[in-house]
Amino acid sequence: MLIKDLFSAKKKNKDKPFVIAEIGNNHKGSVTIAKKMFLEAKNSGADAVKLQKRSNKNLYTKDMYDQVYDHPNSYGKTYGLHRDFLEFNKKQYLDLKNYAKKLKIEFLCTPFDFESVDFLESINIQAYKIASADLINIPLQRYIAKKNKPIFMSTGGGNFKDIERAYKNIIKYNRKLTILHCTASYPANLDDMNLAVINELKKKYKKINIGLSDHENGIDAATIAYMLGARVFEKHFTLDRSWKGTDHAFSLEPQGLSKMIRNLNRISVMIGNKNKQLLNSEKKPLLKMQKSIYAKKEIKKGRKLTLEDLTLKSPGGGLKPYELNTVLNRISKKDISKDEMIKKIHLK
Repeated sequence: MLIKDLFSAKKKNKDKPFVIAEIGNNHKGSVTIAKKMFLEAKNSGADAVKLQKRSNKNLYTKDMYDQVYDHPNSYGKTYGLHRDFLEFNKKQYLDLKNYAKKLKIEFLCTPFDFESVDFLESINIQAYKIASADLINIPLQRYIAKKNKPIFMSTGGGNFKDIERAYKNIIKYNRKLTILHCTASYPANLDDMNLAVINELKKKYKKINIGLSDHENGIDAATIAYMLGARVFEKHFTLDRSWKGTDHAFSLEPQGLSKMIRNLNRISVMIGNKNKQLLNSEKKPLLKMQKSIYAKKEIKKGRKLTLEDLTLKSPGGGLKPYELNTVLNRISKKDISKDEMIKKIHLK
């Protein structure tokens, strides 16, 4: 599915899930790895891939930027240098954007500051993600909304008042908004997922897409969220959960992402329709297992049938057990052999 289809007035396949593979910084600062992740996400069935963009020297205070980052997951001596190592430049972003277009997978990004929004506009990014941390960032939301691109907004750490404030702020400028329920812990504990919130968001925001930004360490939450009304799903993605980096351990590898998407796509098919009826696929197996009315013993012509003359046996295909009373006390028009199926044409 394309992002534009999510916001189409004549939206087709309204029950089809839209899945974003959140690559974030799991590419380890390598365009080659990022491209491999794009390809594997596409092969797994994802509709979109997402990166993160930060203008680190503008985003962080000098003290935070210069803070020593002596950590097993560090790519630099300070936190700022670590974050700089994971950033792509404009040429690299354009390369990745063109590669995503070649793969026919949607490409979006999370900007964490105003300068990053300007950067993403310079490459004409398709859509924006607003991180949970910026659910309360009214100025940044407004700046993004005015770009008139589709927006996916996470709600981790917020309450309904925070969500309503952000919704009203964005919707004034841009109605192409999707709200994602989220628990902003990495990974999220099962008892912190609170997926019931999705149902409340569906009730409150009936005219926009509702989804789940999923940090649970598995594939179950997405299926439950779908049943509660979510149709957009963001899931952290990696090629190897053992790689260096804080997000890899709770991200899905290609096989896990494939299974999650497979499960999501099965739901609407399995729900089917409300009609309860005999299906073509049921006829053959039920024919062997169901019972029909048969002669329990040899029945002579002219005999009035009693329960002693009749039995219920497989296969089916004849008079059904619930029709037994319609056969009793009828007169046989012919000799009927033992185990012969009783038919109405045999009876007066």
